[in-house]
Amino acid sequence: MPMSTSTSTSPAQSLLSAQAVRERAHELLALCEQGKVPGWRVDRSKLPMVADYVLDSIRQNYPTLEIPFHARWRHFAASGHDRWGKLNAQAAFVSHAARGRAAYDLAIVSVLLDAGAGPDWSYVEADGTRTSRSEGLAVASIDMFAAGAFSSTTNDPYRADAARLKGLSVADLRKGFQVSDSNPLIGLEGRVHLLNALGQAVLDHPDLFGADEPRPGGLFDYLSTLAIDHHLPATAILATVLKGLGSVWPSRLALDGVPLGDTWHHSALKRSDPTNGLVPFHKLSQWLSYSLIEPLEWAGLVVGDVDGLTGLPEYRNGGLLIDLGLIVPSDTDALTTPHAAGSEFIVAWRALTVALLDEIADAVRATLNMDRKALPLAKILEGGTWAAGRRIAKEKRADSGPPLAIISDGTVF
Repeated sequence: MPMSTSTSTSPAQSLLSAQAVRERAHELLALCEQGKVPGWRVDRSKLPMVADYVLDSIRQNYPTLEIPFHARWRHFAASGHDRWGKLNAQAAFVSHAARGRAAYDLAIVSVLLDAGAGPDWSYVEADGTRTSRSEGLAVASIDMFAAGAFSSTTNDPYRADAARLKGLSVADLRKGFQVSDSNPLIGLEGRVHLLNALGQAVLDHPDLFGADEPRPGGLFDYLSTLAIDHHLPATAILATVLKGLGSVWPSRLALDGVPLGDTWHHSALKRSDPTNGLVPFHKLSQWLSYSLIEPLEWAGLVVGDVDGLTGLPEYRNGGLLIDLGLIVPSDTDALTTPHAAGSEFIVAWRALTVALLDEIADAVRATLNMDRKALPLAKILEGGTWAAGRRIAKEKRADSGPPLAIISDGTVF
């Protein structure tokens, strides 16, 4: 995929886009293939096999190739239960806008709770259905939402209010997610801090989230106003998410007082400006952006330029590349040693994942004789690379876990 040059008004803002994520990821891939990224090598001979494995997963999951976007809404339907449909019917929203606000409240809260759960946690619904990992987190969050756990209004449970989010406690989330010594959830405190910070961010940006009723769902109204002739690019969703929720993420790197969120450092990437060595990913922000598309479409808007967003550098997509040998650690012991999220080993792995997902997507499209409009990356992720990553993990490891270990605080993956 050809790379373009990011333009912006400041070095910090130049990193707050999917374009910057893609550009720098492809640059690190090129450097890796030149032997300039310690810790990893790329085995391009495996690319066709990886693309075939992904295509096989797509055909297993969606034999008619009618693939939805990779979004949180798929997880709400885990085990074939249409939980959002049930909630939508119960709520009887009075308008598309009311439903859109509630959908945004739910999606934003749920995605912020979606960092890796770990292998030992699961959630049991009232009917006895047990769900784990990302789907389990989704089901737990929609159950809390339906019970009014995020609402400040007793007679209006289907909402998330800034004040309630800001005051949410670890005990609240522990109860809602059924966390105990025998059912431990990785990064519980970090998740609560994200929701507290979300509440504050909503209050800090009344222009985006609403002044009269500050709630994450106010973003639905704001994005609707950006549409021109009922059309809105997906990149505008991400830009708004990064602007409105930039303060939510824990303090890591910042430039000129601007928090850079999911941006890390790798010494191989050179620049002659303050962004030297900085590698953005915005994984959860992009995952959220993908998840905010459908509520807009339900309201009659058309969201375009979905391929302007990038692949998501996380356990399943990135694990797929390791498990099938497309990227290979220089030291196999590195896969058994826990790594900090900011280590150059992990930063490089995530960058290689973003760049190679583009190439895998191109190979899948070529085989199917489909273009990006017919088969955007968001559908290949769903069909797709994420499912394939889980499938190969299950084949290779008894706990279906990823092939490498990352020290998580519940705010990155």
